[in-house]
Amino acid sequence: MNKMGGSESESEKEMVVHKGGCHCGRVRWRAQSSANVVAWDCNCSDCSIRRNTHFVVPFEKFELVRDSENFITTYTFGTNSAKHTFCKVCGITSFYTPRANKGIAITYRCVDPGTLSHVEIKHFDGVNWEKSQNGTTDVSK
Repeated sequence: MNKMGGSESESEKEMVVHKGGCHCGRVRWRAQSSANVVAWDCNCSDCSIRRNTHFVVPFEKFELVRDSENFITTYTFGTNSAKHTFCKVCGITSFYTPRANKGIAITYRCVDPGTLSHVEIKHFDGVNWEKSQNGTTDVSK
């Protein structure tokens, strides 16, 4: 259903290939997702400092391009479940592996212009992660 109560059109459900990456361009990727995404504005200690707002795609819908892996480093903390990846050169986190939601979290601001039609921002209470996670579903599907 769309916001007006009708069913989604084919273009609303259509998958597109988003391209994006970091500020300096050394980390580049492609991800397949809808042109209309729900991005999560998380208030956990890491996301709030970085001002990261992201949408999640399944692992198999994400790929690094060129020699991007040579420019990526990873930071973990707490349970070490989330893998916070960022560019070794410019420091931008254009994607990371979240603690839950099996897939890749893409920073929507790092998507190249032209493929995102609509971004709906929703709040996620990452400060109270365990409590907030109860009742949510895997948003990577």
